[in-house]
Amino acid sequence: MKNALYGNEMKAGMREWIGLAVLALPALLVSIDLSVMILALPHIGADLGADSAQQLWIIDIYGFMLAGFLITMGTLGDRIGRRKLLLIGGSAFMIASILAAFSRNAEMLIAARAILGIAGATVSPSTLALISNMFRDHKQRSFAIGIWLTCSMGGMALGPVVGGIMLDHFWWGSVFLLGVPVMLLLLIAGPMLLPEYRHPESGRLDLTSVALSLGTILPIIYGLKEIAKSGLQIMPALLILAGFALGTVFVSRQRRLTNPLLDLRLFASPGFSAALVGMFGITLTGATMLFIAQHLQFVQGMSPLQAGLYMLPGVIGSMVGMFFSPLIARKIRPARLIGTGLLISTAGCFLITQVGAQSGLTFLVLGYICFNLGAAPLPSLSSDLVVGSAPPEKAGSAASMLQTSGEFAFALGIAVLGSIGTVVYRNQVANSIPADLPASAVLASRDSLAGATAIAEGLSEQVGKTLLNGAREAFTSGMHVVAAVSGAIMLVIIVLVVTRLRHLRPIGETPSNQTDSISEVEPSAAVESS
Repeated sequence: MKNALYGNEMKAGMREWIGLAVLALPALLVSIDLSVMILALPHIGADLGADSAQQLWIIDIYGFMLAGFLITMGTLGDRIGRRKLLLIGGSAFMIASILAAFSRNAEMLIAARAILGIAGATVSPSTLALISNMFRDHKQRSFAIGIWLTCSMGGMALGPVVGGIMLDHFWWGSVFLLGVPVMLLLLIAGPMLLPEYRHPESGRLDLTSVALSLGTILPIIYGLKEIAKSGLQIMPALLILAGFALGTVFVSRQRRLTNPLLDLRLFASPGFSAALVGMFGITLTGATMLFIAQHLQFVQGMSPLQAGLYMLPGVIGSMVGMFFSPLIARKIRPARLIGTGLLISTAGCFLITQVGAQSGLTFLVLGYICFNLGAAPLPSLSSDLVVGSAPPEKAGSAASMLQTSGEFAFALGIAVLGSIGTVVYRNQVANSIPADLPASAVLASRDSLAGATAIAEGLSEQVGKTLLNGAREAFTSGMHVVAAVSGAIMLVIIVLVVTRLRHLRPIGETPSNQTDSISEVEPSAAVESS
């Protein structure tokens, strides 16, 4: 296994590629787990008697714990062993999945989802770091990461489809049991196929830094989600400010420590910083996907499963792009490939702005395909840049930064772009609300398209139709603005990528140190076993 770990000139063999398949399955599962809950929630609420606040926590606690523990788990894996941490996390994920499936009340399910989030935080950084150890050849590593990302995106596509099928034939708990055989396979095959890697000189884990990282991330993520749901309010804003204040203390402490939880020297690499900022920017536009999903359900009147099937071509486009981007990047400079792809994404945003409330479904599907296909080279190649720019003993920490920034960006995108779309909706729908409606009905109609739809069902046919048509037009206008803003963000990222990554040659054309690795460790600095 040493050729795979240390020799950049050495290529990975069959064992490493089979090990990649074992690593890709948990990534597939974690992404399925994020999307399948949306379908299962109504069934869970009815069966467990969960109120609206409990239902929100059932959904949100997973993401909160995932985001909060990514940095800690990424660095912990570098110190105690990435395979060990992945197997511990896999065991916890399997047990928590069983607890969630057979939960007797909402509180038990929320606790199980919290454990699932913490366990899920071990998967992505450990997996990416292990891939960087197993595939030291630059071409193979970029292709392996592309395969891993393809599986991760595949989970988002399969979530609604698999969830719809499971819920049609079984009880809601079955969606959680999907994780059991996958993690069982990881626990059996992992010790045989995956290398162990840890840095013996990494020092002890600084618990104060762990507490500060949680105190930074959790309030900011929670505050952003609350603003996205309810608009700008004092308490979420104060939580965000408190998170940033603790973040300042956290950064100051990391600069002083000999063995920091988060090594800020990684940002000295132009490839690392540009890739991380680019990924943050593109993840901001993820709110566009949610507007498209709501448009299909509330404007076009589709079921969640039908909406998932209409979005499937776009997700397949993303998977295809992520799979082939590392291969194309062997012939074309990464900056050119990413820039060209984002121009295609920008064109997709323009197509989405042409969708009407009563027409334009073709524009929507084609726009979503272009949006996803064009955006694919950036995450595919940037993940390799971020992990490849870090020295081997910091690969887990680098991977955790990538994942954590993604969580921040997605939450911020929902809060900012979601608020923009909501403002457009509320301003426009006001003209369609009948004058004689009760105040509560007016507020519900202005709050969201779902609220207007529910109110319209209790009105006379003509009045309800007028309200519903106006609400659908207003929501579609909001989606147009969100798509336009997303397109503008894409253009900014193009400028960043072209200027900051233009020095990178096609993958494999020059030695892999072109990614500006901060330092290289000697083989003796790592502990490896099989």
